[in-house]
Amino acid sequence: MSSEEALGSALSHWLSFSSWWLLLLFVMLLVVAAFIVAFVLLLYMISPLISPKPLKLNGAHVVVTGGSSGIGKCIAMECYKHGAFITLVARDEHKLVQAKKEVEKCAINDKQVVLCISVDVSKDYNQVESVIKQAQEKLGPVDMLVNCAGSSISGKFEEVEVDRFKKLMEVNYLGSVYPTRAVITTMKERRMGRIMFVSSQAGQIGLFGYTAYSPSKFALRGLAEALQMEMKPYNIYVTVAYPPDTDTPGFAEENKTKPLETKLISETSGVSQPEQVAKMVVKDAVQGNFTSSFGPDGYMLSALTCGMSPVTSITEGLQQIVTMGLFRTIALFYLGSFDSIVRRCMIQREQSKAADKRE
Repeated sequence: MSSEEALGSALSHWLSFSSWWLLLLFVMLLVVAAFIVAFVLLLYMISPLISPKPLKLNGAHVVVTGGSSGIGKCIAMECYKHGAFITLVARDEHKLVQAKKEVEKCAINDKQVVLCISVDVSKDYNQVESVIKQAQEKLGPVDMLVNCAGSSISGKFEEVEVDRFKKLMEVNYLGSVYPTRAVITTMKERRMGRIMFVSSQAGQIGLFGYTAYSPSKFALRGLAEALQMEMKPYNIYVTVAYPPDTDTPGFAEENKTKPLETKLISETSGVSQPEQVAKMVVKDAVQGNFTSSFGPDGYMLSALTCGMSPVTSITEGLQQIVTMGLFRTIALFYLGSFDSIVRRCMIQREQSKAADKRE
């Protein structure tokens, strides 16, 4: 046999051997793919069995703090559209009266009632406990508490007045602790309830200009995680909502003093409408979902920052596992662009100062 014939024979054997292994590899990949699909379908099927039963809003008593405007008012309106009884809690009595009129327009039956209570939920726990007790005496036990009272300021760390750090922690954190403490005992006795904390996407990622605001919103997540572990055996479910920049009076006020860097970074995700945000967060709270996000950016942030947070379905946990690596890669590009914005603003500011000195 010539060397060319021997080479051809060897090549033929190799191709035959390679084809066999390629076929085997293909079959193995098919088996793995089929196993994954079957596993996902199984998780999807058993997920409702371990998820909490949805809360029926029709006839439920919903308390909304910070309910006189913005997202809080829209949440109250959304719940009222489903037949709930509403207690609006806020500081400004005039705004409360106006909000009550707007909420009442969303009634679906003649039995529904909107109760207004003027109180600062961040100051005196005994006072908060007293007004919650009054609300429960009039409209029954609280089925769902929405902690939406909050305030926002933005500015460079060294330019924010020191007292403002304390003020934001009182309003955004303690303003959620006090109402929650006031309703939790009754909820445990009844073995049912929903508690929502309205945080912010700035409570998932710290951004330029939010050194005072972000920590107060990050704190809500720690409270929510610990509270959910305590309350789950009592059929009480906690939801943390992370709305993006939303077109509210508070957002408009914040924009008046917002640093240029913060504005440019915020513009990368746009501005949402409070009615849309309210619809999503109410849906998640009713379902008992721990995390409530809005839009593609919100979904990505929630998956990236899930950490050890609880899940209410195996499907949700699987989605987080599968998407984590991809979302982290995308996030690195976002962070790079944010750093670039900050550097450009700093350079422009220094060049402007240098030009002023030359003049």
